[in-house]
Amino acid sequence: MAKTVVIDPVTRIEGHAKISIFLDDAGEVDDVRFHVVEYRGFEKFCEGRPFTEMAGITARICGICPVSHLLAAAKTGDKILAVKVPVAAEKLRRMMNLAQFTQSHALSFFHLSSPDFLLGWDSDPATRNVFGLMAADPDLARAGIRLRQFGQTIIELLGAKKIHAAWAVPGGVRSPLNDEKCQWIRDRLPESFATIETALSLFKRLLDQLTTEVAEFGNFPSLFMGLVGKNGEWEHYGGHLRFTDSQGNIVADNLSEDNYRDFIGESVEKWSYLKFPYYKPLGYPDGIYRVGPLARVNICSNFGTPLADRELQEFRDRAGGVATSSFFYHYARLLEIVASLEKIEQLVNDPDVVSSRVRATGGVNELDAIGVSEAPRGTLFHHYQVDENGLLQKVNLIVATGNNNLAMNKTVAQIAKHYIHGNDIPEEMLNRVEAGIRCYDPCLSCSTHAAGQMPLHIELVGANGQVLDRVLRD
Repeated sequence: MAKTVVIDPVTRIEGHAKISIFLDDAGEVDDVRFHVVEYRGFEKFCEGRPFTEMAGITARICGICPVSHLLAAAKTGDKILAVKVPVAAEKLRRMMNLAQFTQSHALSFFHLSSPDFLLGWDSDPATRNVFGLMAADPDLARAGIRLRQFGQTIIELLGAKKIHAAWAVPGGVRSPLNDEKCQWIRDRLPESFATIETALSLFKRLLDQLTTEVAEFGNFPSLFMGLVGKNGEWEHYGGHLRFTDSQGNIVADNLSEDNYRDFIGESVEKWSYLKFPYYKPLGYPDGIYRVGPLARVNICSNFGTPLADRELQEFRDRAGGVATSSFFYHYARLLEIVASLEKIEQLVNDPDVVSSRVRATGGVNELDAIGVSEAPRGTLFHHYQVDENGLLQKVNLIVATGNNNLAMNKTVAQIAKHYIHGNDIPEEMLNRVEAGIRCYDPCLSCSTHAAGQMPLHIELVGANGQVLDRVLRD
């Protein structure tokens, strides 16, 4: 008989989700759905608040991604004020974002995903976690913790708090760095470079053994979207939006976030609280695209720093050009840590970062504004509409994890169809399905907002497993 297998909750991700695998009568996978089962409400309850509070409010959407929302909100506020942010403030914002990339990618690679690579997909789930990694390779686990600590401490040096620092504001930032803090960063950069070199060497050796995962973990053609600089270089804060295809061809370029509604649509399915963004010219669901480290590495011409550019060339050689396998997200994260460390090193030696001119002021000059920034997980949009007093009338957030929703669903379906055959499904097979989601490092705390009435499905099941009653509210 047909059967449904539910993985609930999906483990080692940020937030709450489940995966439903629908088997046909022959025990083959018929359909797979990645359900985001938590609902926040930030867009709605921000209405009526002053736009100047949004950097502080939206930073509290998530403890992992506070910097991402902080900067996107501040950039949207810049546009409402219609001011030019001082040079020093932009460089300091960039430094904080690079620190955020470093700490977030280190968390994803070392703590959430590496237990699968290093301990084995089939290892005991009770120890297939960061604690098991600490027991098996304490030096590597400690190095990963310290790399994340390095990024978190830079955030604290800039914003006075590691988490939810209300530091970036419309018009700039609240305070610069000083020479003592700059020296602290310089002193600890060598250790961080050594750690990421070790991680890259380790992962590249593992890639030679993980050929099935490369082939089956979300390996399909799609578009890729992200920010690039004026000459197509890797970008994380400014620049313009670009779409490319799986052959590396530029599909659309020089796009402004101000017109995002012209090229990004948001669809809704009844079985998930997470919307399904898509590239409008191709329609839904054909307009599937991916964002985040894999997309940024695929769409850029170069990083613009020597170590990262050397690694980028090897990455592309290993991928055969454009990397279409979502398993390469892990690899791309490591490249972005290298680039982030190199760019932090450049900034910490830039005299602008200790300048006291870090904030421009102004009044409400625009009533509709869109800010965009690259979060570790991908492109993040904040759209605010305000009245003449600067009170929010409407808010829309398109979060990185939402941009990847179609791709995440396609990934888990591909993995399930490869590994699951018959009604006897070992735990290690289900772990591989979960691992497909971990490729994207989703932050579900950031991502959920619903349209219309909340769906509610309740089943009353008897002791024999028979469904006695079912209530559906769609």
